[in-house]
Amino acid sequence: MDMHKSSNLDQLKWDDLRFFLEVARTRTATGAARRLGVDYTTVSRRVRALEQALGALLFEKSRAAGFVLTVEGQRLLGYAETLESTLQAACEQVSGTRLGLSGHVRIGCTEGFGSYFVTAQMTRFLERYPHISADILPVPHFISLSRREADIAITLERPERGPYVCSRLADYRLRLYATPEYLAAHEPIASRDDLAGHPFITYVEDLAFSPKLLYLNDLVPGAMSQLRSTSVIAQYQAALQGRALAILPCFLVAGDPRLQAVLPDEVEVTRQFWIYYSEDLRRLKRITLVVEHLHQCAELNRSWLMGEESRMRLLPVE
Repeated sequence: MDMHKSSNLDQLKWDDLRFFLEVARTRTATGAARRLGVDYTTVSRRVRALEQALGALLFEKSRAAGFVLTVEGQRLLGYAETLESTLQAACEQVSGTRLGLSGHVRIGCTEGFGSYFVTAQMTRFLERYPHISADILPVPHFISLSRREADIAITLERPERGPYVCSRLADYRLRLYATPEYLAAHEPIASRDDLAGHPFITYVEDLAFSPKLLYLNDLVPGAMSQLRSTSVIAQYQAALQGRALAILPCFLVAGDPRLQAVLPDEVEVTRQFWIYYSEDLRRLKRITLVVEHLHQCAELNRSWLMGEESRMRLLPVE
């Protein structure tokens, strides 16, 4: 046995592996420092200490891509993530059921659904489990679970690959909306053929994070669009100004008298939300509790998500 290597391995610390994981996920020392609540030099020092203990270079620096894992770093990443989830699961089990329901959960989700549904429903969950905290990231772009930008992701598409626990969370419906003032001031819309002469608010096509969002061209080929945005909430606000039509999720507009559905029986789109998390988090009770809670909330609000009710419902706090 190489006694020098054995001595180095004795110097391995879990904290150093935590620093390694955050650098691997953020690809920057400053990003890792921000997430760990330390300064840049501490991150660099800890990573160097780990590399010295292992006798291997774990990262290569690139101006364009930041800290890039070497082959050795990629090998270590899988083991380190397994250790991380094992330690978290062990803490839950050893602490017991009551105390074990603690810790932090980060949920990445689509912007409108995250802002209007997930945030409201999670406030009730946190009342029930006061020792759990949550970050909710309602963003109009893809969230990477492999880089641990979130623990749980809610997206429009089922992941094609990866070691994920995945399930269909809910269906939701979108319709065409306009203000009553817009409809009164423009040519009547009696059928889909009449839509060709009207302006629309829609997505920036080359920046849409999912092809599932590009439904306007299918519904109204060659549609005119002077205003586009990557944000569905921005599109909602633009539609309220009464200058154009917009296809919006029914749950976003529900109960808002300032907008009314246009051709509701002819122009509608149904999409799905998928919820998933990494297989190695399956043993964490707080993760499975959050997913179960959101499934219950989605089932309770099936009609609201499909535009058949105007009021969102909240699960009672037991």
